[in-house]
Amino acid sequence: MTSRAVLAHNLKFLRARKGLSQEALADAAEIDRTYVSALERKKYSASIDRLDRLAAQLDVPTHFLLMPEMPIGDAES
Repeated sequence: MTSRAVLAHNLKFLRARKGLSQEALADAAEIDRTYVSALERKKYSASIDRLDRLAAQLDVPTHFLLMPEMPIGDAES
């Protein structure tokens, strides 16, 4: 699985787990909703700064967004 695919999967999973829409996550992270959508569709890669902002809103460490096998039970650490 590529890094883009891992990010797309984890971002969508964590967003859904928190019950956030793409728009709500984007607003909270101060990025455009279409950018979140493009990340989830593997169309864009993200900068470290944007990963940090997304992870903060998802209440996970930034590196969780790029882990191929994210430790689900620890996702709220």
